[in-house]
Amino acid sequence: MKTAVYKKLISLQDLKYRDMQIKIIPNIDPASIIGVRTPELKKIAKEMYRSGEYRSFIKKLPHDHFEENQLHAFIICEMKDPAECFDEVEHFLPYVDNWATCDQMSPKIFKKNKDELLKHIKPWIGSDRTYTVRFGVGMLMQHFLDDDYDEKYPKMVAGLRSDEYYINMMIAWYFATALAKQYESVLPYIEENKLDDWTHNKAIQKSLESFRVMDEHKKYLRSLKVKH
Repeated sequence: MKTAVYKKLISLQDLKYRDMQIKIIPNIDPASIIGVRTPELKKIAKEMYRSGEYRSFIKKLPHDHFEENQLHAFIICEMKDPAECFDEVEHFLPYVDNWATCDQMSPKIFKKNKDELLKHIKPWIGSDRTYTVRFGVGMLMQHFLDDDYDEKYPKMVAGLRSDEYYINMMIAWYFATALAKQYESVLPYIEENKLDDWTHNKAIQKSLESFRVMDEHKKYLRSLKVKH
């Protein structure tokens, strides 16, 4: 099965795209990147899910190539059964080793199962694995900043401390998005410096770059940057 999938991926290889991927995902082995564009991977994932072929593929971990991890993530995104989806996310997360696979794994079924999702998010953000934490924060950002928002959620994220760049970038992204959607509630986290200095400034920077943050809010946020 793996050989068939690998041959399919190689047949879709785009060397220029591979070179770009190597640059933007610097923490994984360049030799593990084949160079297959995302729409092609999603197409294969849909085909494998519909045919049932995916079952043997997702059991074989760890994968050897970045695109196999991407394919695995996209297959999970297709899953219709909540129990299967949550089980497979839990099974796969320890093997996620880069921001792209982490951020592009967004199961559709989560939208209709938010109570169950919350039960998983708490241990995810308490994990000692970089991309499990990043995934947990990403799910809070994606699913719990609108109608399902609660003030306890930014508190959970602000309580995280890490030396990992990819965790801190996600925390900054979370707060920038939260400032766009829940400004009054989230602003005190910036005013009272509840994040570490780097993440604090990065959250402000991302807010200033956002079209969703009002100009008057940007002006005030700019004044809250930590100066060194």
